[in-house]
Amino acid sequence: MAMNNPLKAILQRNSEVFHPVVPFNSFLDRIIALDLTAANKDLLPEMLADTGLFTAYIEQYLSDNQAIYAIGGYGELRTMYSRSRVFDEGRPGDEPRRLHLGIDIWGPAGTKVFCPLGGMVHSFAMNNADGDYGATLILLHQLEGVSFYTLYGHISEADLRVSPGEYINHGQEMAHFGTPKENGNWPPHLHFQLIMDMELREGDYPGVCRYSEREKYLSNCPDPDLILQLFRFIK
Repeated sequence: MAMNNPLKAILQRNSEVFHPVVPFNSFLDRIIALDLTAANKDLLPEMLADTGLFTAYIEQYLSDNQAIYAIGGYGELRTMYSRSRVFDEGRPGDEPRRLHLGIDIWGPAGTKVFCPLGGMVHSFAMNNADGDYGATLILLHQLEGVSFYTLYGHISEADLRVSPGEYINHGQEMAHFGTPKENGNWPPHLHFQLIMDMELREGDYPGVCRYSEREKYLSNCPDPDLILQLFRFIK
């Protein structure tokens, strides 16, 4: 795979085209960054091990900061993935997956998700292992002749009532933040990820990689804020 791809420049050139992925009024709403690395000493191991406590932590964090969403995660090295065997697959002693490849938007279950750019349903799946994506939708887009994909993880299972090849319009409401029972047992949030090459996968693509493989995966999965454009509003 070429380590340099044209997608970043294309997305930057078309920054005015994208519809917001989640409802956000920059004049009224507040968003806050959320650090989920080991540097966040407020997030205790017992919280990570208990989805109820983890959810309460997120809700309190949003309330304390009067924020509608907490966001972050791209390129973030997260020790918290030790909470699930999904990220430790392989032989004993193999390097675990800990580097996050998307952006997480933490907010209430049921939060609406909109299509940022018209595209077709590539695939979808219920990745329901504990700690996995849960309900997952992947769209195929084309911009300036270049194809790429957007992945929406941890959505509602009801949002998977689509068909491969179905066209989703720009700005169309297409998904919602799922509850823990349908989102892989996580506090409600959206995992949003850009992907250049799906590597023949359907309904799933790694959202977390081994640190030793970061060059490959970060190249194939550019910064999702190129579409989200939310970090400029963090206060």
